[in-house]
Amino acid sequence: MSDEMIDLILEDAEESMDGAVTHTRRDFSGVRTGRATPVLVEKLQVDYYGTDVPLQQIASFSVPEARLLVISPFDKGSVEAIEKAIRESDLGLSPSTDGVVIRLSFPPLTEERRRDLVKVVRGMAEDGRISIRNTRRSARSDLDKMKKDGDAPEDAIDRAEKTVDALTQRFEAQIDVAVSEKEDELLEV
Repeated sequence: MSDEMIDLILEDAEESMDGAVTHTRRDFSGVRTGRATPVLVEKLQVDYYGTDVPLQQIASFSVPEARLLVISPFDKGSVEAIEKAIRESDLGLSPSTDGVVIRLSFPPLTEERRRDLVKVVRGMAEDGRISIRNTRRSARSDLDKMKKDGDAPEDAIDRAEKTVDALTQRFEAQIDVAVSEKEDELLEV
């Protein structure tokens, strides 16, 4: 029984830490690098006949050139609503349309803007690390409670605590690698 509880705590911690890394990487993908990518706009909320829906549900995307994103709405009547949502977003892009498709041209990033984006990415990475540390704290708290209640042998709990610490280091290292890759991508001219 006690070994099963410890295994459950460790599995839950690993799953939660892995989720934090995945979430952080997903956040990174939304940070602009000067290249056109649908990830930047697909979650944008568009007022579609009175209902806010993600852009990916009402349009398809293509990237014919490195700095051009073409949005093809499934319903041609939604072109104006999509344009409005893009203009009102904080992307800093000006959509152009021919009434059928919307084109977004991505200007090259300035050095100052690149540095600002690196700071944003580092903040996202720190949020991911905090999430991992909170998971570690929760797992260690559960293990300490088991130790205090005498639900498991102390040596088993000590081993489990070391495993939790190793998991924490492993997943924080994954975030460090991801942030380093994203910084290199952002600073690449």
